[in-house]
Amino acid sequence: MTGKEPLLGTLKVCILGLKEGSSPYTDASPHLAPFCEILETILRKGIKQPVLGFKRRDYWHWLEQLPQQEACSRVTPLSIMIEKASSCGKVLTAQGRGRYFLRLALNGKLLATAIQQLARAPKLLECYDPLISVLGNEDFMEPFLSLMLVVSEMNFSLDLQNSSFLDESWLLPVCVTYETVPCRELGMVLRYLDGRIFVIEVLPQSQAEVDEVVLAGDVIDEISGFSLRNAYNGQAGTVLQKLKDKPLKFRLIRWKWHDGGMYKPLLPYLKVLREKVPSFQLQHDHKCKEEEEDRCLQGGRLLYNLRYLGQANVGQYGGKEVLDQGIPMVLEQHLRPLEILFDVKETEVLIQEKTSSKVLFQYPYPEISCVGRCLDSKNLFAFCVAISPGTPEHSTFHCLVFESNSEKECEEIIRRIAAGFKHTEWFV
Repeated sequence: MTGKEPLLGTLKVCILGLKEGSSPYTDASPHLAPFCEILETILRKGIKQPVLGFKRRDYWHWLEQLPQQEACSRVTPLSIMIEKASSCGKVLTAQGRGRYFLRLALNGKLLATAIQQLARAPKLLECYDPLISVLGNEDFMEPFLSLMLVVSEMNFSLDLQNSSFLDESWLLPVCVTYETVPCRELGMVLRYLDGRIFVIEVLPQSQAEVDEVVLAGDVIDEISGFSLRNAYNGQAGTVLQKLKDKPLKFRLIRWKWHDGGMYKPLLPYLKVLREKVPSFQLQHDHKCKEEEEDRCLQGGRLLYNLRYLGQANVGQYGGKEVLDQGIPMVLEQHLRPLEILFDVKETEVLIQEKTSSKVLFQYPYPEISCVGRCLDSKNLFAFCVAISPGTPEHSTFHCLVFESNSEKECEEIIRRIAAGFKHTEWFV
């Protein structure tokens, strides 16, 4: 008589733990990692290893053979999923591909289908020792399949892009997306290490520092959809050259995990980095993030509380010199200052009325011809924008004037706007 299999009891507990949470089940569920780990243990238990040879068998090796075991080699959702796992460029090992498949199958509700096909493939079942395995033992296979049928009725929504560390761990890193305007230089110093690209420094006053997203120690996982897992030296530069003059979208893996500590699978890499680059230091926060009382947060962005003083038409020339006449023209109007929220975004300047959040102005950087400060009043600054009533030859420039809360804040805003249209390249 076959005894009980403790792993099946543990798996059942993990499934019940998942079901206590809200559906769909995501990577944020505290029960997901234990469930995946015990599932993987069951799939591995009792796999026969070759006596000779160096290639160690894993459950992925029978998974990838499932489409070949079908009587007619038709395309099925399962075969498509197996092909997707086989061709994924972010996983390089059998362990990584198996884990990526399991996450795909959870999202696609196909785990039970894979186990059912294995049960109908005697040749593949020979991979398992019937005395010690779960999948090679008829008495254990039936309750295991029943649990997989339960799982296949559950709704999962897992981030399949977050897969670059599945070769090493079930523990997933924190990933962020960094979007920036086309620019000549971003200001990130990179280091290639074992197929990964690390940011070892963010240069002062660079576009990357202005955007306040990248931290030294982060890993570049993708650039505009191009995976950089297993990258060769210089590959990031090659990809950036292909994307020259286009907006860029980076997918970054944070060195810092959810709890604020180190993402543990990165520890071996960072140890080598410190040996190769003794000056390398992890960056904990953005240098420009000095949150003062005269700023506020909206949608996760830091905005300036300013006063809009008005605008004046300065003619058909929008160079910096016209600010000296534009600012006095606005001040002479003696308009009532309007409280505003001023947002210097990656590609544009957005100005909202503070009380209603109504958008007053929205200017992409190519429409801003100049920006500068009033020397007589250190808290005032202005920028000029092109106004085209019909045709370019009839375009004129308007000078918009604002009052900041300090000279330091005024200079910071000017620097950020100037960096915006300096780093933006537009071609006709």
